[in-house]
Amino acid sequence: MEQAASDLEKNHQRQRELAEELRMLKQEESLLADILSLAEHYERPADQALPRQRQSAAAETDTTKAGAKGTSHRPLLGDLLAELLGRHEEPCPAKELRDELMAAYPKRNPTPQVVRNTLESLVAKGRIRRHKQQRSVMYTLIRPGATASGQAG
Repeated sequence: MEQAASDLEKNHQRQRELAEELRMLKQEESLLADILSLAEHYERPADQALPRQRQSAAAETDTTKAGAKGTSHRPLLGDLLAELLGRHEEPCPAKELRDELMAAYPKRNPTPQVVRNTLESLVAKGRIRRHKQQRSVMYTLIRPGATASGQAG
């Protein structure tokens, strides 16, 4: 009887772990769909349509997001991270930005990987700069009108 109770508890614990892992994967999928959408927006002429398969995937993602977010408009994670970076004079690590984000926006709870992916997409867009210091990666906001030498690090 004790063995059955123990096995049942282990099973429940594993179910909770898998549910959390699934939640994180869905969050990453949503971010990647956003990145794909932005990349396609900048890569193709405005009048060129998406291939059918991607259109249905994009529509499915939009439906999923609308259901998850309701009708309220939430700022994009990248915009929030850029805003937080703008408050720093020195390069800032992703972990610190995630902690600040969660303190300022308690309902937002992106995984560390989602924050890093978002920061890297901002680097790719030229909105922020990546700095490597030994084994750490830090980020700074590229301020309009700043010179390239003022942004080096």
